[in-house]
Amino acid sequence: MKKTTRMKELLLSDRIAVVPSAYDGLSAKVIEHAGFEAIHMTGSGSSASLLGAPDLGFATISEMATHGKNIVLAVDVPVIADADTGYGNALNVIRTVRELEHAGIVGIHIEDQVTPKRCGHLDGKELITVEEMAGKIEAAVAAREDPDFLIIARTDAREIHGLDEAIRRANIYREAGADCIFVESPHSPDELRTVRRRVKGPLLANMVEGGKTPWLTVHQLQELGYDIVIYPLSGWMGAAVVVREIMKELRETGTTQGFWERTKMKMTFEELFGVLGYAKVQEFERKFVRR
Repeated sequence: MKKTTRMKELLLSDRIAVVPSAYDGLSAKVIEHAGFEAIHMTGSGSSASLLGAPDLGFATISEMATHGKNIVLAVDVPVIADADTGYGNALNVIRTVRELEHAGIVGIHIEDQVTPKRCGHLDGKELITVEEMAGKIEAAVAAREDPDFLIIARTDAREIHGLDEAIRRANIYREAGADCIFVESPHSPDELRTVRRRVKGPLLANMVEGGKTPWLTVHQLQELGYDIVIYPLSGWMGAAVVVREIMKELRETGTTQGFWERTKMKMTFEELFGVLGYAKVQEFERKFVRR
């Protein structure tokens, strides 16, 4: 089965699709090794990992396409991607879809912010018109080669114009051809419930630690009727915390051993290389490398 078809089946199944976010090849491997059926390539985490920059639209489509390709090649499960605003107008969206589809990505979400954008949980966002965004969605649908490649439309209108306008835009984007709708930053479980009641089609929930949407469990989101949930901060925030504490330990004590003993986190050298698939590489080496 094609990965695009597999992802579409996950989206349309009776159970919510839990799709953790990767920021590089290693994090993607860890997510797959943990047993998840799909991966989301985070825009914020990719900007942090690639550029050491905040999620303010600094990454380009060429950088993100290469990054996406590397993540796709690292794993066997489907990968969907944050494509920001499509990196420009409707014509840029066409290129974005082609670049990411050819990189092996199975679907993207694009948003109705101006270019350059900013993280959906930061203040100071600005929106394009609903007409311009509808055109960008139509362009994305026309550009995809595989009809199962997912087009997910995100609206950031909740923070600027209120929930009613976000819902109005969401339904227009669905009519324009979006396969799934992503209403950014509902402020309460009641707002999440209202979105589900009033927006047509599959819905994506975005769980951001410390963000403006309440942190709900997978079970709670399933009960609310959401179809897919992503976790764009979890991996790279966790990595940043661990690296910060390890480096503090090393600076203050001259060794990292106290950190591992104190936190009780365990991963052997062999387990680390196991996540990376070293045994399979060794097998290929024995079979094909000749001197």
